[in-house]
Order: sequence, then structure tokens, then C-alpha cells
Amino acid sequence: MSKSRDNLPQHLLEHIVVQDYSLYTSIDQAVWRFIMKISVPFFKDHAHETYLKGLEQTGIPLEKIPFVDEMDEKLDRFGWGASTVKGFIPPVTFMELLSRRVLAIAVDMRTAEHIVYTPAPDIVHEAAGHAPIIADPDYADYLCNYGELAHKAIASKQDMELYEVIRKMSDLKENPNSTQSEITQVQKEFEEAAKAISWISEAAELARMNWWTSEYGLVGSLDDPKIYGAGLLSSVGESHDCLGPSVKKIPMNIDCIQYGYDITEPQPQLFVTKDFKTLSKVLLEFSKTMAYKTGGIPGLKKAKTAETVTTAVYDSGLQVSGVLSDLMIVDSSELAYIKYTGLVQLCYDNNEISGHSVDYHSDGFGALVGKISNIGKSLNQLSRTDLQELGIFDENRVNIDFSNGIKISGTVIKTRYNNARPLLISLEDCSVTLNDKFLFRPEWGVYDLACGGKIVSVFGGPADWPAYYKNVKREENTISQSSNLTDENKPLNELYSMVREMREKNI
Repeated sequence: MSKSRDNLPQHLLEHIVVQDYSLYTSIDQAVWRFIMKISVPFFKDHAHETYLKGLEQTGIPLEKIPFVDEMDEKLDRFGWGASTVKGFIPPVTFMELLSRRVLAIAVDMRTAEHIVYTPAPDIVHEAAGHAPIIADPDYADYLCNYGELAHKAIASKQDMELYEVIRKMSDLKENPNSTQSEITQVQKEFEEAAKAISWISEAAELARMNWWTSEYGLVGSLDDPKIYGAGLLSSVGESHDCLGPSVKKIPMNIDCIQYGYDITEPQPQLFVTKDFKTLSKVLLEFSKTMAYKTGGIPGLKKAKTAETVTTAVYDSGLQVSGVLSDLMIVDSSELAYIKYTGLVQLCYDNNEISGHSVDYHSDGFGALVGKISNIGKSLNQLSRTDLQELGIFDENRVNIDFSNGIKISGTVIKTRYNNARPLLISLEDCSVTLNDKFLFRPEWGVYDLACGGKIVSVFGGPADWPAYYKNVKREENTISQSSNLTDENKPLNELYSMVREMREKNI
């Protein structure tokens, strides 16, 4: 087992399934062999030079469907690994696997009817498409860096709804038992979900970059580009057409995130990167616009618009994770207060703080941001001695006025420190007001005062994923892998088995 795969945390292992090689039919093996037999001669001339040697170096055989465990062993030499998954997995899971240098390989095999293209993730696309180019170190670095950024990107509620419909649609289209009415209905749902997108999130922008690079990317010169995108490398027909003059070629740049795409139609334009290092440069340029880098009001506004779980990071290191519902700004530009609804988690260094889980903060959370008015410092900048001088110590009642207009009055019951600086101050019988408006009332219980003068980062998802979702019941993978064998194709499959046996025995 590769080092990358061996080090996966439990919350990622829950998405890993077993590759049952016996479920691949003789027809499946013939489909794989046919695809590879027509792919290699074509891509020998039209793919990036890494493709051919990458097939061998990453464990992709031409004559049979690969064993993913063997791929994993081969990829280990490049500092990567491979794990088997079932169909569409959550985007954030796929991205975290990439950030850990693990390639997720869908175990199912496309049917013979979908030999040219399948709407569902399958082993042809993931293994024969993605794996070979990982043998190029610059491209491998780009993929890993992309995964790290995408894992921090803020995704919207609309993104999640669209993802669920796409997953449902792809499964139905590939399932031989699906009815036409079911497919028509889910296509309608897809169109409605796509039209409902009213805001392009960071996650959606990065999905576009992924589409125009690792899925449909070209590399080299505009006049004679070579193919490296997995969507093209797993489809000779589309690859042949994309190289013609009817498809516009655009030099790779950050503007690729402005181009949407239709997964059901041929692409009218493709982006050509000079080399794989250029991909990382464009990615770095985009990262500077992301909320995890900018923080502050712009980052929080993205989080509020998203309506999904995000994390705000204070300059003290305190992390607040939940669905942001409001941010209060005074004098047009000074952040004063942020409010969360539902389950909230408090963390430091991506680890949940004891006593501050979603069980405790199950009904929202309000957090102050700013400096104390008479000293011009935020609470996290004060030492224990400074706090004592201000009367902020256990069992003492204190009144604190902040420069943004927030007023706090309550009795200190506990102060949690980090590196001798306060991180959280818990108060009872506490009131928090802004311009005489109550943000927290004494009868609501203990108020946990976040210590920090500004929000330095905002990123997608909770800080401590396993702890935040510990009470969420996940769907059990009752079937790890589908079989394409049906009552109708059993006789044909037997004939394919006979032909394969004759060929292998040179009869």
C-alpha cells in the first residue's frame, strides 16, 4: 500500500470501497481492451509525451482492466497513491484526496453501449485518463495544489443541490434498469437546478478551472497542442474532434474561470497551457482572490452568500465553523459582529476545543470582532496581567466597551488561553449590545466571548470535519461495485469469454 493511501484519515476511508475484480464481465474486459487499442496509437501522436510512459509507470495495462492496488503500488514511486470509490463522491472528498496525493478511481466500468462516453465516473476515465499524466512531476504538483485550494474553497448551497442532481442523473443514465421516464425526470431536475444558480462560488470557479485543465486541457503551442485532460484521454472520438479548427484554442490564463461548461455537449473552446508549471502559476494567481487568503468583510460576505458551513479564522487563531447568517458592519467598513445559525463548532489549529462542539453550540453562535475602545487593542493582544488590570478575571463582574460600539457586561467564569494570550472568555449573566440592540441576553445562558481583532481567513467547511459531522448518519455503501452482467447479455458475455480464452491461449 502506498504511503499516501496508508495515511488517510477515517473520514476519507468511509468513502473507499473494495474493487471486486470478479464483477467485471468479459464484455467489460473487451470494452477496456478496445478503448486502449484505439487510444494508444492516436495519443502516441496527439497526447503529451508523458502519456505513453505514464501508462506503464502508473500500472495501466492495455489488455485488461487494471487492479487498482497494483496502480497504488506503482504510484507510490511518485509520492502518490490510488484508492477505489463508488461513482460520484462529494467534491470536497475528492479534493481532499487529491491534496493528500491520492487519486480516486471509480471502480465501475462503462457499458458497451456507452463505450464512447459515459456520464458516470468509471475506471476508464479515472485510471486511463487521469493516472498517466501524474508521472509528470509538474502536473502532479498542480493536481495536489489544486486539491488543497479546492478543499478550502467556499461552495454554495446551490452548488450542493446541483451536485446531488448530477450524481443522480449520471447513475440513472448508466444503470441498465433505469426507465426513460426516470431519466427524463432527472434531466428536468438538472435543468432546473442549473438555472437556479444565481452566484458563482469559489468552488464553482475552481470547478471550471479543473474542467479546462485536468479534464479538457491541452498543452504546448496553439498551432500544435497536445492532449493531457482526462476527459479527452478517455475519449478518442472527442479528442480527434477537439484538435480541429472548429474548436477555438485559447492560451491558458485565469480568465478560464469565466467560462462555464456543459457536460453533455462538445466544448466550443479549449485552453492551451504552455507547460504544466503555468497551471500552478495560474492557480496561485487565483488563490489570491480566495476568502481563505483575503479574510475580512469580503471573505465573510462570500460565506454568508454561500449558506453553507464555512470557517472564520481570527487573528488569535480561534476558528468558528457554522452557517454564517449575518455580519454587522459599523461606519460602512468596520466589522463588529458575526452571527451563525444552527450547529457551530469552535476550534484551534483545526482541532475542536474541548467543550465547544456542535452539541454545546447547537443553536447558533454570536462572535464579536474588534478592539477595546480605551486601549486600542483586541483581547487576544493582552497578557494575563493586562486582563487583571482591566478586571477580566474569574468571578469578577466586568464591563467592556469596544471601539465598534459593542458593549459587554457579565461575570467572568473561565478564560481559555493559547500561548499566554486569551482565546475565549466565558461569562454568565451576560449582555451584549450594539447601539442599545441586544445581541445576547443574560437568560440565554453562558456567553463565550471570542477574542480577536480581525478575521484573517474564511474557508469552506468546518475546521474539524470528523468532529463537526460526528452525529451525521452517512449512507452505507451496501454495494461497493456494480456489475454490467444482465440476463439479456449473459449469452453474449459467454461468447466474449470464449474469444478471450482463445486469444490468450493463441488458439
